Amino acid sequence: MSTTAVNPFLAGNFAPVQDEITADELTVIGELPADLSGMFVRNGPNPQFPPIGHYHWFDGDGMLHGVQISNGTASYRDRYVRTPGFEKEREAGHAIWTGLMEPPKDENSPPSIKNVANTSVIWHSGHFLALWEGGEPYAIKLPELETIGAYTFEGKLASPFTAHPKIDPVTGEMMFFGYSPMQPPFLTYSIVSRSGELVRTVPIDLPEPVMMHDFAITQDYTLFMDLPMVFNPQGEAMIQFKSERPSRFGIVPRHGDNSSIRWFESPSCFVFHTLNAYQEGDEVVLIACRMNSTTVLTSSEETGGEAGANEARLYQWRFNLRTGKVQEKPLDERISDFPRLNEQLIGRKMRYGYTAKMADNPMPLFEGVIKYDFDNGTSQVHHYGAGRYGGEAVFAPRPNGTAEDDGWLVTFVHDENSETSELVVLNAQDLTAEPVARVVMPQRVPYGFHGTWVSQEQLIHSI
Repeated sequence: MSTTAVNPFLAGNFAPVQDEITADELTVIGELPADLSGMFVRNGPNPQFPPIGHYHWFDGDGMLHGVQISNGTASYRDRYVRTPGFEKEREAGHAIWTGLMEPPKDENSPPSIKNVANTSVIWHSGHFLALWEGGEPYAIKLPELETIGAYTFEGKLASPFTAHPKIDPVTGEMMFFGYSPMQPPFLTYSIVSRSGELVRTVPIDLPEPVMMHDFAITQDYTLFMDLPMVFNPQGEAMIQFKSERPSRFGIVPRHGDNSSIRWFESPSCFVFHTLNAYQEGDEVVLIACRMNSTTVLTSSEETGGEAGANEARLYQWRFNLRTGKVQEKPLDERISDFPRLNEQLIGRKMRYGYTAKMADNPMPLFEGVIKYDFDNGTSQVHHYGAGRYGGEAVFAPRPNGTAEDDGWLVTFVHDENSETSELVVLNAQDLTAEPVARVVMPQRVPYGFHGTWVSQEQLIHSI
């Protein structure tokens, strides 16, 4: 029996959808707020052909699912990100590339892993980009979601581009990094100006190549995570988690370089996603979803790692720039990931954060969203209901809102009982209430990765 026949990431609502459709005037249960105007776009894996060999969830071709909202009405469209690899396979009529867990094995195989542009999206300086951390971004036309092509900042991009760039809400700068699994520099750090020009790229020294999925910024600093998820191209497993190796966090002035970075050590762990970071007195504070260890990217998820591997919980680190000390503590025992915040507070101290609450299931299913009030140490939970699972909850601020949580949380939710999907809109100020609106999708929306809210103003100014 082939692996793909029973692969859980090719079954149920993890399975791809085949049709790219456009549908207007969708059915709305409840009422879409009059001042909620813009577009929610979420990226995720959607293989166009049956994969070769062992399929990992991270392997599928990027597909964008978008819901545009205006004047209380909603429309939906889904489109593939048409990368060169996607187009070559479409022309061939079958899969050509193997995935992350099955590197090419002979000289007739394609020369590199396919850029699937399937992980995240971001809007900056008029450009909307589909992201995948192993290569360049792809520019996307809004609201059509059509692929424009590879985006290399007028040829200045000299590294891969993280799926989690950070935009300073005050300066408008976008910070990003790229990591190399094979040869140094193993980490490269870059800054894009408010106007969209790539103005700075510097190498950062690491002792060995590591997978670095996310990072964080503060008003003055950038934080990198040198965690023990290590590339080992010559070994049996190309990537492994070295639990005996400590975690290292590097803090560099935003416009600094390798000569001005300071490293702090803490117990071995892995972090896929950060919520935010900020400065407080002599300290830089980081809040992120921490795992004791992870087997997410090993070839067999049944082996390796300790009990509780891959269980992410919200943690706080305090790095004292004066004394060099590190304090690390859990903020919640509940398992959750995909943290988000009101992005007008990126790099600044925030009161609220939101994470996707994991279901008690071996698969990455999210049964609700948790809202954290960091000032009061309290939280609220919105449960989607029995057999209903959502994704990352993205904050859409109310235009001209004054409170940090004045806005909505939006996410796709799939009902496994009826096999239908919805865009769910929650009041961020009252998470325990029923959804403000549920927009019924015209087709199933598979579980995916990261999305963003594009405001009406950003839509108007999109290139």
